[in-house]
This record gives sequence, C-alpha cells and structure tokens, in this order.
Amino acid sequence: MKRTADNLPVKSNDVDSFLKKVQQVKSMSAYGKPAGRLEFIIDATASRQPTWDHACSIQSSMFKAVEETGSLAVQLIYFRGLSDLNVSPWNSDSKALQREMSDVMCMAGQTQIERSLYQVLLETRSTQVAAVIYIGDACEEPTKKIYSIAGELGLHKTPVFMFQEHDDPEVEITYKEIARLSGGAYCRFDINSPGILKELLSAVAIYAAGGKQALKMFSKSGTAQLQEMTRQLLR
Repeated sequence: MKRTADNLPVKSNDVDSFLKKVQQVKSMSAYGKPAGRLEFIIDATASRQPTWDHACSIQSSMFKAVEETGSLAVQLIYFRGLSDLNVSPWNSDSKALQREMSDVMCMAGQTQIERSLYQVLLETRSTQVAAVIYIGDACEEPTKKIYSIAGELGLHKTPVFMFQEHDDPEVEITYKEIARLSGGAYCRFDINSPGILKELLSAVAIYAAGGKQALKMFSKSGTAQLQEMTRQLLR
C-alpha cells in the first residue's frame, strides 16, 4: 500500500499553525490575480528509493496545504531511467497532484537536471514561472550547460530552490551554484526531519503564490533553516 499525505500521522497544532499563516498570505493576494506558477522537479532515480515513500508523503502534504492559498498552479517534472523525463499538465488540484506523486516509482538511471531546467526555461519564456523546487541527491552530468540555463532562468526572474538530500560536498557545490545563478536558494534536508522539509517546501510555494512579502510574513516565526533560505532569496 502506498503511503499518502492522508494516512500520515499529523500533529493538529502544527496544521493549525500552518493554516493560520496560509490564511494571512491569502489575504495579501489581490482578487482575480492570476495563479502563481510553481515548477516541482524531482529526481526519481534509484538512489532515492530508500526514502522515496516518505519524501512523497511530505511533498503531497505540502500540495494539500498550499492549496489553501487559492492562487497556485503546479507542474510536476520528474526523471528516472536512462531518458525518462515526465512533465505533467499545470494543475491547482491538490488531490490530482497527490495521485500523480503516488504513482511515480524510482528507476535506475542518471540525473537529468539539464533537461529538467531547460523544460522550465521553455515554460517561463512563454508565461512567467514564479519559482522552481528541485529535490535530489546527485548530479551526474557536466555542469556547464546547467549553469547557463540557471543563469537564463535568473534573467527571467525564475529562482530555483535546490533541496539536497544527503551531504555529498561536490553535489552541494553544484546545487548552490544553480541556486545562486538563478537567484534562488539552497537547502540541505534530512528526511528524518519531515516537519522542517514540509515548512521549507511550503515556504517556496507561498513565495510562488504571493511573492517576497508573503514569504517574509510566512517566515517570521519559522525555523532557522527557513530563516536562512529566506535570507538567501532576499539578499
């Protein structure tokens, strides 16, 4: 049985606190404002299999929570295998996003960061993409073209938030540079601290829906990790 956000244990006080913040953000959005667009890129190669179900549950929970803003469309991109790159339609329905996440299975292969970011670039050339979340644990490609695309995303004001699982120092250098060139932020996460990861992912979604002022409001009483991510973005 696949685990979803609906069957994870959730602390009610955490949910109440989060939803209060979301309602504050929602009040900042102008009536009739077009939905912000968030790209969500996930490395679904075999190295992430041990923590995949847990990570998917956290991500699905984030989709459900940020739907409360009423102003966010998400496109899911994931890669696996030798050349399998999947791009979903834009969707504001949290249940549809959760179903799509639950259907993804990891498959042995190499990273496709360049292809994924190029897909985002094509999207934002057409209609502005407010932010990109990338979750992975490796980079097995030459970085020259990746950095070039990241820089172009920065020119389009589409920041990439790079979330690194595990602590490979070479991967950290690459992820930090992608974040810097695009105007985004870098965070390392521990799957054993799901509350922090959910907070960080939700913060990016809040930023995509409501902009920098919404993120500032959301992060006022957040964790040290959230404060650091906010600092990077607003530097």
